[in-house]
Amino acid sequence: MSNQHKALGRGIGALIPGAAPASSPALVAESGPTCIPLDSIEPNPDQPRRVFDLEHLERMAQSISRHGVLQPVIVRKAGHRYQLICGERRWRAARLAELSSIPALVTDVDDRDRLELALIENVQRADLNPIELAHAFKVLCASGATQDEVGARVSLDRSTVANHLRLLELPREFQADVEAGRLSIGHAKTLLSVGNPERRRHLRDRIVREGLSVRASEGLARNVSKPKQPRVAHRSATDPNRQMLVDNLRRRLQTSVRINGDDARGRIEIEYFGAEDLGRISNLLLGDA
Repeated sequence: MSNQHKALGRGIGALIPGAAPASSPALVAESGPTCIPLDSIEPNPDQPRRVFDLEHLERMAQSISRHGVLQPVIVRKAGHRYQLICGERRWRAARLAELSSIPALVTDVDDRDRLELALIENVQRADLNPIELAHAFKVLCASGATQDEVGARVSLDRSTVANHLRLLELPREFQADVEAGRLSIGHAKTLLSVGNPERRRHLRDRIVREGLSVRASEGLARNVSKPKQPRVAHRSATDPNRQMLVDNLRRRLQTSVRINGDDARGRIEIEYFGAEDLGRISNLLLGDA
């Protein structure tokens, strides 16, 4: 038992192999694992994970029913009750398995370390989606940590932390797309490069609807971010019918369209980005869509 107590003092890595650098908060258990009633444990209010997959929990519950809980959860005292630090999925699955108690290690950590330890566990297991990570990083930064310090604590570089924090600049519904996997981080970064909210939403709709690659999305973002050429504005003022035609074609084809020439002769230029975009536009022009 004494060896286990010393191992806990080295930090979360003693409980989760490879889970944290040496600078992570130390976990010192008051004693070895003990069984605690499930109803006496409440979730971690700073839990970074916001989405719990029910199917995964049910599979875990089946395993727990057969083999029991093989790894203790980590809790801290909260009055006459206990609060989870690590292991919320095990706790939830144990409840699904209708267990009355769960093995737990009782330790004492402050609020900031509680969040950090929960974050480390999830980050090292690749269990958090990008938005969950972003919110956790935001809370750590709000507590006074720099982006460099946050990255060092979870073994990620500062740019990764910064890129995740930028995701929170997106509208909440776009963040929901990232959480659900409809948008990747690459797509999200592309959308952030589009300053006009209406054009950004239009691009997001195309990405989701057509399943555009990040590369194709970047091409479209560059296109919609280009300032209008003065000659186009002049033509719009002097030839409203032609500008109306251009606008209708743009709406129909969902891409940049230009008409060069006069009423006697000219050409129509239609931009596309990648083979998928060319196929989509071709289908629209040929009436196959």
